[in-house]
Amino acid sequence: MKNGSKREVVVTGVGLVTPVGIGVETAWEALLQGKSGGGTISHFDAGEDFATRIACEVRGFDASQVLDPKEIRRYDRFAQFALVAADEAMRNAGLDGVPEGVSEDRFGVIFGSGIGGISTFEEQSRTLLDRGPKRVSPFFVPMFIPDIAPGLISIRYGARGANFTTVSACASSAHAIGEAARTIERGDADAVIAGGTEATITPLTIAGFSAMKAMSTRNDDPAGASRPFDATRDGFVMGEGAGSLILEAREVAEARRAPILGVVAGYGSSADAYHITAPAPDGQGAQSAMRMALADAGAEPTEVDYVNAHGTSTPHNDRSETAAIRAVLGDRADDVVVGSTKSMTGHLLGAAGAVEGIVSLLACRHGKIPPTINLQNPDPDCDLDYAPEGMRERPVTLALSNSFGFGGHNVCLAFRRWAQD
Repeated sequence: MKNGSKREVVVTGVGLVTPVGIGVETAWEALLQGKSGGGTISHFDAGEDFATRIACEVRGFDASQVLDPKEIRRYDRFAQFALVAADEAMRNAGLDGVPEGVSEDRFGVIFGSGIGGISTFEEQSRTLLDRGPKRVSPFFVPMFIPDIAPGLISIRYGARGANFTTVSACASSAHAIGEAARTIERGDADAVIAGGTEATITPLTIAGFSAMKAMSTRNDDPAGASRPFDATRDGFVMGEGAGSLILEAREVAEARRAPILGVVAGYGSSADAYHITAPAPDGQGAQSAMRMALADAGAEPTEVDYVNAHGTSTPHNDRSETAAIRAVLGDRADDVVVGSTKSMTGHLLGAAGAVEGIVSLLACRHGKIPPTINLQNPDPDCDLDYAPEGMRERPVTLALSNSFGFGGHNVCLAFRRWAQD
């Protein structure tokens, strides 16, 4: 940094593993077409004892395109997702290792996950109970811990800079992107692989969220169960996947003639300090995060064209987020498209912020906004433009992406269209 000014942070590559498609091009096209990733759970037998028997699973995932058989055996599904998404992002950025002109000590990895290797945890718990402690795998701990994802990515690409995992429930990967941008802005790194990953469609996770009454039980209509802002919504639908972004200081990206997809313009982070699961009244914490992101971007509410809402399809979140958006954007709120891609992907928990941040970035780049599907009976308290009729084409100069997590964690990221597009 010079004279205390912050460096501009640009995105040069993105990668996606989602329930509506693997790979950025496939997933983006599916979202624009309003395709649902919902279906009956196939990862395990969710019989009649489970109140919720539906989820948005990643289908057709083949990690062997990136990992060898030994790695696949030793990495939990959530880590495999992370490595595949990071591989696509790196390739799209024109990289196979440390960027040209960057020291390996200034190339970092910051990746979020709300839970980590829960399938490994469940499997090894059963092994302990059924077969005793001597049969627990020596790979249990490194397969389970959430921070193994950035650790594996750093090993793969020789990134010896800042390396850690953000764990803040459903805000985890939004925090990862924001903290990665901060690390570059203040001059502690020149490039960071950022994002998030989650693979939580497991018996214990589904049972736990069901016990909270947080998930939809619309088991006869898995494709229509995630319905943000609809008056008949009855909870979220679990998703899984990963999103990865390559963030670089603008001068570094330009020096190596990298493709620039957009700008991470602002980051706001706050706490509700209110309740372990319920949002604060009128989304007060969400308002704070959004205002901070706008201020950090040097932007006014009148400049916002699109908000990728947290939009979980739960009764309290959708109302409080709508109130927060209205409070922050004022009169502009009626002119902004507010969409929830969770209506198609389900809720990817700790990976949601990364996937939705990439969607926001692509909306800026292409001038296309995915719809909110399944919105058939509008909630009177949710009265914004959610694009229920289909994909919307319009210029998007500035987009906000909201992520909120249990514990009262709130993050808002602001993405700006690259001026030279």
